[in-house]
Amino acid sequence: MKKRQLLFIRDVIIYTFTAFGGPQAHIAVLLREFVEKRRYVTEEELIELNALAQLLPGPSSTQTLVGIAWKVGKLRLAIIAFLIWMLPSAAIMCLAAISYKEFAGQTKFTHVLRFVQPVAVGIVAYATYTFANRFLKTRVSTMLAIGSLVATLILQSAYAFPLLIMMGGMISSALETQPQESALRVSLFANVNPNKVTYFIGILLFFAALGAIVKQTSPFSLPIRLFENFYRNGILIFGGGQVLVPLFYTEFVQVKHYLSGSEFLSGYALQQILPGPTFSFSSFLGGLSMGNKGHGIWGQIAGSAVAVIGLNTPGLILILFIVPFWEDLKKITMIKNSLSGINAVAVGFMATALILLTKPFGLHWMAYVVMAVTFLLLNFTKIKAPVIIVLGVALGLIF
Repeated sequence: MKKRQLLFIRDVIIYTFTAFGGPQAHIAVLLREFVEKRRYVTEEELIELNALAQLLPGPSSTQTLVGIAWKVGKLRLAIIAFLIWMLPSAAIMCLAAISYKEFAGQTKFTHVLRFVQPVAVGIVAYATYTFANRFLKTRVSTMLAIGSLVATLILQSAYAFPLLIMMGGMISSALETQPQESALRVSLFANVNPNKVTYFIGILLFFAALGAIVKQTSPFSLPIRLFENFYRNGILIFGGGQVLVPLFYTEFVQVKHYLSGSEFLSGYALQQILPGPTFSFSSFLGGLSMGNKGHGIWGQIAGSAVAVIGLNTPGLILILFIVPFWEDLKKITMIKNSLSGINAVAVGFMATALILLTKPFGLHWMAYVVMAVTFLLLNFTKIKAPVIIVLGVALGLIF
């Protein structure tokens, strides 16, 4: 391995343990450390990679980093960078899932966390507000967001998400794309290897069928179904880690009851104070889902691994598959236009999650106050989410 590639690995390790604040903060660190300081890629290349990650489903920060690694050292370095970036926070979240039951049974632990969960909901409220400001620029996008909010509140089904996302993308693309683009689309997609597309979709269909065939009483049933759940969501998640919350809360808490709302919020709050990718939250969900269904520690570790692999595989495949012909892909406005509708639908999902997450608060006015204060601090000050969560823990210890 070349010296430049070894230096890149060292910088990825440093980046992994210092990257707080989510995708928006991550891109700023990449610009400073990987462009201005080390010049692994140019600023234009970084911006284009980030734009590509926004166009694709999956974890935008992870895809941007993997794209940089591919340009520096091709496939091997891209895989190494992904593992370095993902493993530390995923391991911590797995340990949190394993030890959660031990601590959750203690009254003091629950007492300390009583302010943390409203803080987590306040973070979701801020993300919803930020996304709405960024993406709801037209009447069509606003109506798509409202429609997805109403539909998900009524249906509360995991299958509503893919249908609404497809509809949102198709509507915005149809309304905004000019007819003369069709020849360019045919030219580009004629170069796409249909075998790779078949493999990509085939994985989802295989595990969905396998999960339906394997008996519910089998010890292999839940891991298979978890992989299908997370892989499917990995295909559907546009807009980064914030969109994880509505998708996962509806599917794993409201519909499938793999874990409780309190457990969900506690895990989400913990992930917010860790450096690294938001998608590592999947490790907690997979591990705790297995634990709640009676599997032991090794089952929880397997659940965490299945969740992380399932959720990240689609985005990883897509970025490595598309980067080589991104120069042609970025010319197609049809793809860019579909993103506005997809993001509008995602805003509706986030609003749905916000409503559902506040339901457990009931008439506890203090929870709403903490949630509102969290939103105001994030919106009007430079205080970051990890700091506010630590303050929430401190309040629980004091009062």
